[in-house]
Amino acid sequence: MATAAIKIKIMPEGLDIDLNKIKEEATKKITAEGGVLSSYVEEPIAFGLKALIATLAWPEAKSTDLVEQIFSELPGVSSVSIIDYRRALG
Repeated sequence: MATAAIKIKIMPEGLDIDLNKIKEEATKKITAEGGVLSSYVEEPIAFGLKALIATLAWPEAKSTDLVEQIFSELPGVSSVSIIDYRRALG
């Protein structure tokens, strides 16, 4: 079975949102679905607002819609978008 390497941009609802809580909850939920989160990067947007860029390995047999749904249902998340999708073999 092939694995997909996915990068997702997660926008918080505001400056007061704790990005570490989003990271913790997302890691739990993605792992429970068979994914592996490899890293998070905080990307400055404007006026102190930061987006999270999550990189993860995801079973290609599962829909990427599930990944977006997991992140978008987290408290404090405003929007989620896949910014890169690649097939990872090996």
